[in-house]
Amino acid sequence: MVPGLIVTQHAGDGKANQYFLRGFNLDHGIDFATYVAGIPVNMPTHAHGQGYTDLNFLIPELVDRVRYRKGHYSADEGDFSSVGVARIDYLRKVDGTLAQLTVGQNRYARALFAGSPEVGAGNLLYAAELFTNDGPWEVPENYRKLNGVLRYSQGTRDNGFSVSGMAYRGDWTSTDHVAKRAIDSGYISHFGTLDPTSGGETHRYSLSGDLSRRGSDSQSLANVWWLKSGLDLWSNFQYCLSDLAASGNCNTGDQFKQSEQRQAGGFTASQAFFDRWGGFDVENSFGVLGRIDRIRPVGLYNTANRNTWNTVREDRVTQRNLSLWAQNETRWTSWFRTVTGLRGEAYDFTVDANLPDNSGKVSDQMLTPKLSMIFGPWRKTEFYLNYGQGFHSNDARGTTISVDPADGVTRADPVQPLVRTTGYEAGVRSEPVAGWQTTLALWQLTSDSELLFVGDAGTTEASRPSRRYGAEWNTLYLPTDWLAFDAALAWSHAQFTDADPVGKYIPGAIQTTANVGIIIDDQLSCRLPTEFPDPAFLRCVQPVQQ
Repeated sequence: MVPGLIVTQHAGDGKANQYFLRGFNLDHGIDFATYVAGIPVNMPTHAHGQGYTDLNFLIPELVDRVRYRKGHYSADEGDFSSVGVARIDYLRKVDGTLAQLTVGQNRYARALFAGSPEVGAGNLLYAAELFTNDGPWEVPENYRKLNGVLRYSQGTRDNGFSVSGMAYRGDWTSTDHVAKRAIDSGYISHFGTLDPTSGGETHRYSLSGDLSRRGSDSQSLANVWWLKSGLDLWSNFQYCLSDLAASGNCNTGDQFKQSEQRQAGGFTASQAFFDRWGGFDVENSFGVLGRIDRIRPVGLYNTANRNTWNTVREDRVTQRNLSLWAQNETRWTSWFRTVTGLRGEAYDFTVDANLPDNSGKVSDQMLTPKLSMIFGPWRKTEFYLNYGQGFHSNDARGTTISVDPADGVTRADPVQPLVRTTGYEAGVRSEPVAGWQTTLALWQLTSDSELLFVGDAGTTEASRPSRRYGAEWNTLYLPTDWLAFDAALAWSHAQFTDADPVGKYIPGAIQTTANVGIIIDDQLSCRLPTEFPDPAFLRCVQPVQQ
């Protein structure tokens, strides 16, 4: 639903997806913020990587709308939103009752049941999903998923309330990465594995509530949420490299487990006022949000056949943040408006490590200004200029580290808790003919510290400053109410900006991406908006409701 966003998968279906957008290898969600039913999905200080975004609990048939932005030019977006953000909301009710069963080869099976009977003055939406899949692998993936949603709501999204509960459990076996020479030599087949015990187990339970009130000249929104999640992920990228170097043989191998148990909670509240100042139409918005994550514990362990034989590090982490923001939109003329905003962040981290030298408390604050200027529309065409600063948080364990947890001796430098990013964008949006919307954007994003995936360790770490720039073209054409064409083409250039003997190349940066799609559906409800949306916001996509 998000033009230009490439979604793929590695290391088993139960693991979080991998994302690519605007030249960024976002790994499992770094710098792309995602929300479902008002709950943030990105996990800070995660066992497998900063910003880990596991959407396996999502039930596509329940999605009501996907709102997205490219860039961090709106004051209401915070951590992990430098490249973009997607806000996914579920339906409040479905038409009738849905029962669906899908079966396929390799023991693929999916069952879905959903409905929304009237209860009192509202609707009770329920859904249950069961899923299994072995894949084509010689060692069956044996992915098993149980998923459920229960939501009670009254009124509308703008004037009503909802209470939502979600539960998900999954486990799987992963083929992981294998050496090409092992396949070329015939040691294993193309679908073989070198460690049949890699894989994972995960769970996620959440509860959230939303309240909205619409007045004649105001809009009030509030949200509160809580979740409990956990992950045990067994990986093996080197097989025996470290074991051979340490002991001269391969008794235990190089399998390791990344594990965490988390409880998190938060709230958001915002107020918008629609008024006229000095003859100009204005919208003033204010908001506050808070979040606390308690991870007990988050750890890295050496394992063999999923049995732990050594603790590399084990930490108990508490992370808190409070954010305030304000934004003003003023329409100065019929063809020119501005959006200005300011956001403030306050974070604190408390780390209790198994190595006392790596324990500690750290806090950080940041202000990030935003500015957008929109010119038009003229003949359903408008131009925009965006400037904004954003940030991403670093893993709390890295902010207090002083020695390498692998040996407990080698000195290690702590990282900055909050990393500033700065973005610029110029673009044009147009509807040349009825039903055809097209957008062309030129953009640049600099980061004081890049977050990079470390393959041998299976995690992310703070790295060098970077600059990325590129061009993106998105188009959507609906010639009829049952046919749609869409395309997203992007080119980008990415480099580190400091001097280093290893060079300026950023590992994993994608230079070009292309998405092309055709949709044929006699109930197609995806439509263009009646007015041009906010800056860097292309369209609100409403998928078919069946």
